[in-house]
Amino acid sequence: MLRVLKYVCKYPLMLMISSLSMLIFIGLDHLMPYLQKILIDDAITKDQSHLVMPLLVTMLVISLLKPLLGFIKGFFYNVIGVRTHEDLKNELFEHLQSLEFSYFDHMNTGELMTRLGEDIENIWQTIGFGLSLFIENIIYFILSTIILFLLDYRLAIACLVIMIPIGGITIILERRFGMCYGKISDQTALINTTAQENIAGVRLVKAFAREKYEIHKFLKLNKTYYQLNMDQADAVATYFPIIEFLTNISLVIMIILGGYFVLKEELTLGTLMAFSGYIWNLIWPMRMLGWLIDILSRNAASAKKIFALLDRPSHVQTPPDSYAPKIVHGTITFKNVSFKYNEETVLKNINLTIPKGSTIAVMGTTGSGKTSLISLIGRYYDVCEGEVLVDDVNVNQFDLDILRSNMAIVMQDTFLFSDTIENNVRFGKHEASLDEIKNACHAACCLDFITNFEKGFLTEIGERGMGLSGGQKQRISIARALIRNTPMLILDDATSALDTETEYALLRNLKTFQNKATTFIIAHRISAVKNADLIIFLENGEIKEQGTHNELISKKGCYYDIYIEQFKQFETLEEEAI
Repeated sequence: MLRVLKYVCKYPLMLMISSLSMLIFIGLDHLMPYLQKILIDDAITKDQSHLVMPLLVTMLVISLLKPLLGFIKGFFYNVIGVRTHEDLKNELFEHLQSLEFSYFDHMNTGELMTRLGEDIENIWQTIGFGLSLFIENIIYFILSTIILFLLDYRLAIACLVIMIPIGGITIILERRFGMCYGKISDQTALINTTAQENIAGVRLVKAFAREKYEIHKFLKLNKTYYQLNMDQADAVATYFPIIEFLTNISLVIMIILGGYFVLKEELTLGTLMAFSGYIWNLIWPMRMLGWLIDILSRNAASAKKIFALLDRPSHVQTPPDSYAPKIVHGTITFKNVSFKYNEETVLKNINLTIPKGSTIAVMGTTGSGKTSLISLIGRYYDVCEGEVLVDDVNVNQFDLDILRSNMAIVMQDTFLFSDTIENNVRFGKHEASLDEIKNACHAACCLDFITNFEKGFLTEIGERGMGLSGGQKQRISIARALIRNTPMLILDDATSALDTETEYALLRNLKTFQNKATTFIIAHRISAVKNADLIIFLENGEIKEQGTHNELISKKGCYYDIYIEQFKQFETLEEEAI
């Protein structure tokens, strides 16, 4: 709660206005019973009729002021809650953007959405309602207790003794609610993850006729969520009636004992009436104590998870006094590079020198480390041993924004936003003109099919590019990379969904599109890599072979075997023709 209050304190003026309104409201609320005492004991009992009108007018003014003050208090506390909600959500989203790739490799999207959604909403509700309630409860309890003892200490002690067990109930409630809401938050994340995965993969679910299985899985998770909420409801149902019973008993004691004192003339009727008003001012916060503990426990569970995420530093950061060149040429060097992922060695002793403007192709079996290799260039992951150099400077010394802004990458998993084609391509360069977009699309061999759409570049595409073929999505993502016109270009299996003719045209365009970039091509087809300046073949994280197409063919190794496998049909046709 203390860390949440730091966000609240960013708005001192609104906090001061709302707190001042609350204090005046509470003061007027405590003045009303005393005015009733004067009205009964002096104006009526002692026949001082001249006091009646001023007292009634004062009570009327108080009755009119209280709703106004309540509105001001509630409004500004809610504004503070909304602002805090906005600040926390912005800070959390910004922090998520700063985290390295490996964090998201192990984190579910549904859980992160829960932190950004329900958990921050809980904090908003706590500040908008719970914070003012907490402060009010404390002030009401202290003031009412002091005044009750001033009016009649005997009656005050008798009433307060009955309320002592409420303190023990509060401790029990806090523990039960704390455990409940921690589990509820975790279960909410599981439900959101399952729902997100099933909605995103609904076509796969239907294709395999797994609807019933997925429904049963979701129902099972939802049943657990229901049971956790029932545990929380059970705590409410068990202890809230006890709190209300104890506060009602204190009222009964006040009436019986107070009436006895009035009959014995040890207490005036006006004092008893005032005592009744103040005891209600004490009972109200005691009854609200259970709800307050409920709100604060919910906030504590959510805040714990939010701040645990905010406190998790990024393991890949721009170093102090980082290298920030104005021009990056694109010469890339791997020196004795080794890399582990989840304690499993992925790359071993990689040594490569790639001159600027050259094209290097990477081939290899599945899991041989191809994607890991190119991920080290932009520091999406850090090397375990050795160093990766760009223009003879270790990438660990680079300003990350400078390094990555000089790279364009088409990832193996093609991702497009639910937006227009134009905006998806412009994602690579926000200030790009329509002519630049068209040139990039022409180079990526996607201009023709885009112009054939009814709305052209303004065509809205579905989530992750739904509505487009695999080849169309790949070409748009390549256009998004090309429009950046960076000195380094990485294509991670970016032409796998293209036919050989389109692939040939696209790779030919890469050689002539604007400035020639240092290009990495990861592919499984010989047709995509045979014209590269250098081809390397990875196996078990090591460079098994390297050289040009002709050199590797002459070696008759792994590359040659793939070549024969992919082109044997053509050789058979040639033999039959002869």
